Amino acid sequence: MRHYWQQLALLTGLLLISPPAWAQTVTNEATAVEQQKQIAQTITQITGVRIDTTDGIAVILETTAALSPTISTVDNTLIADIPNAVLALPEEFQVANPAEDIALVRVTNLPNNQVRVTITGIDAPPTAEQQVAAEGLVLAVTPPTDDEEIQIVVTGELDLEGYSVPNATTATRTNTELRDIPQSIQVLPQRVLEDQQVNRLSEALRNVSGVSVGDSFGGSLDRVNLRGFQSDVLLEDGFRRGSFILRGTSNDTELIERVEVLKGPASVLYGNLEPGGVVSVVTRQPQTDPAYTIGTVVGSFGLVRPSIDLTGPLDPDQRLLYRFTALYEAEDGFRDYEQDVNRFVLAPALTWNLSDRTALTFNFTYADAERPFDRGLPAIGNRVADVPRDRLFQDPSAITQTEELSASYRLTHNFNDNWQLRNSFRYLSVDTFDFRIDSWIIEDDGTLDRRWRSNDDYDEVYSFQTNVVGEFTTGNVEHTLLAGVDFNRSTTQGTQRRLPGDPSFFLNIFTQEGDPISRPNLDDLTLVVRSDTSRENNVGLYLQDQITLSESLKILAGGRFDVYDLQSVDSLSNTEAEDTVQRFTPRLGVVYQPSREVSLYGSYSQAFTPNIFGRTADGSFLDPELSEQFEIGVRGEFADGRLIANLAAYNLTKRNVAGPDPLDSDFAIAVGAIRSHGIELDVTGEILPGWNAIASYAYTDAEITEDNYYPAGNRPNNVPRNSASVWTTYEFQNGNLQGLGFGVGLFFVGERTGDFDNTYELPSYVRTDAALYYRRDNWRAALNFQNLFDVNYIRNSEGYREANAPGAPFTVIGSLSITF
Repeated sequence: MRHYWQQLALLTGLLLISPPAWAQTVTNEATAVEQQKQIAQTITQITGVRIDTTDGIAVILETTAALSPTISTVDNTLIADIPNAVLALPEEFQVANPAEDIALVRVTNLPNNQVRVTITGIDAPPTAEQQVAAEGLVLAVTPPTDDEEIQIVVTGELDLEGYSVPNATTATRTNTELRDIPQSIQVLPQRVLEDQQVNRLSEALRNVSGVSVGDSFGGSLDRVNLRGFQSDVLLEDGFRRGSFILRGTSNDTELIERVEVLKGPASVLYGNLEPGGVVSVVTRQPQTDPAYTIGTVVGSFGLVRPSIDLTGPLDPDQRLLYRFTALYEAEDGFRDYEQDVNRFVLAPALTWNLSDRTALTFNFTYADAERPFDRGLPAIGNRVADVPRDRLFQDPSAITQTEELSASYRLTHNFNDNWQLRNSFRYLSVDTFDFRIDSWIIEDDGTLDRRWRSNDDYDEVYSFQTNVVGEFTTGNVEHTLLAGVDFNRSTTQGTQRRLPGDPSFFLNIFTQEGDPISRPNLDDLTLVVRSDTSRENNVGLYLQDQITLSESLKILAGGRFDVYDLQSVDSLSNTEAEDTVQRFTPRLGVVYQPSREVSLYGSYSQAFTPNIFGRTADGSFLDPELSEQFEIGVRGEFADGRLIANLAAYNLTKRNVAGPDPLDSDFAIAVGAIRSHGIELDVTGEILPGWNAIASYAYTDAEITEDNYYPAGNRPNNVPRNSASVWTTYEFQNGNLQGLGFGVGLFFVGERTGDFDNTYELPSYVRTDAALYYRRDNWRAALNFQNLFDVNYIRNSEGYREANAPGAPFTVIGSLSITF
């Protein structure tokens, strides 16, 4: 471990290097020097722009000299033109919807050393008062008073230029400040994904405390563990993504605006979920400002990834807006595959602003992918076998194919300034097929028993959501009320086939000697061992109230009632099971804010999950799994909200976990219990101008407390007791090096158990990443270095000894993009 600290000291030192002296251009001519001095004295640099909403709304232009703006109005826009000034930022400053009745704030450079500030009201122009403060010029903005109607702004993406995001929607289904949420939630903006050049969702989530990589099913899934519990559900724009988080489909950074991670039970808003939390992806939507981005990514192991992202209005009145995103990816991989990765994703979207109060958005996604099916490395004794990480025990041509189609609409209507109706629908179908070998270690000398398998599965989900959001007061108490109904209908069909007699092919993993094996024709797999269909219909009614008792005391209370109709048909045994599950899940939270910067909170919440995979001896479904959590925490906002920290402690328990029936192991009973408690710390934001960071630490103590199969005290697999991460970047803000940036990150994962039996361990590791990038005008070029010191590590297990995924070796990724 000592050499890791030496590497950290070296890399941290790089961050502290000041711009070199040669960055300053010096001339020997005295007259030229005087001219430069005169220009420097007359042109004022605006080194930063902030928006402060502590008391109303204030636009702060950070500078050390006086500014003299000229104020005018055009239509709904207030314009402040500042002469003899320059905005010393890599890009213009732009924030959509910073406050009620304000649609847009924009600060940009004009020719001839002028800076323009535009503040656009929704229905009428705002007014502004000039104030001089220590940090520079302050425009104290008063929103327009015209309240005849409210305009729906569906085109403004959040200001995600930095790492700090002040608001989130996943925790409450309303746009709520993080400081007002009595539950741990972290937000990863698109800037973090771009700086780290991540191409899979689980890689992005390593920045969040309490999250670890879960079962990957041969590399085809991106499951994660949250607070010790594996999550099989992903939210995409509020829609559930069925049973599994599939790789190679729509989880691409080109489509993502931000990722929100809500810790702890979330059944009160989203129905049946694992209690550890939920990951929510918010996708990018059509914009009013035209933008056309073309990019490409190339890297180690044959990685090639071109993409385009186009958006803008289709008509002069900006009633019709569009977005079109497409990408292709090909990669050989670092393992000895014959089957390469090939992916294609197409995602058009259209927004129709029917009126100033009503908007309708259509989204469509098609994805087609094929990739190797790879279980990884087996374990011998209490460790993963000491063999080269690129050695393959699968057939080199083993494949997983996925085809996905989703279509959705989202309708938003504002009745007035305070009440809004939202209605949405999505259809999702996922067709998957794999043809591969499964293996079992049968001897301590490393002998594998290998057998051919094929799985053909089809998932189809219909989701319908309607809710209303309203703001009102009762006396001096403010309320934000949410009431809604969800309907989900999902169908899953699956078949597994094997060779007749299910013959074995033996191989020694060390000597590579064994029975010759050749890929059979798919038609040769005539032994059907699984053929089943499951259907699930769900109706959920929920009610939530965000109550502001005073500026410092806030309450969040809510409840949801769900009805699940479950049906399972086994075609092989010609059996059918049906059940109806009803459950009420509450949540209650309190936030106390002694100051604007500090929030203290506590909450209680519940979750439930129907036991749809186990059956009792009489053929019925098991009782649902029930969970509850107590959480306390403190959230702090520093540097005027640019730096956010959250410290949380929690105690989480789950009961009615399915286990084998001691009288007949072919059946199950619900007797198990798992407990997890821990401490989590997350820090994210801008430390100084140009210096961004995101860091986390988690202590997770998860264990089985009751079970009739696994011993009490055993730990769930893939859950480290200790994990931590830090990623930081610095970008020069001015001078000849303006736009040049670099970053470094350390990601520590502690020792984990590989299976629920706790028969072997996955060693701890520290992975180091680095980045070098340059952005200028509309160009961005970057080099990313992943696993910089080529650490040999195991990324995750699949819950049994023969399936442990090795991490990739040292990898270089280059990217280039231009936006018109």
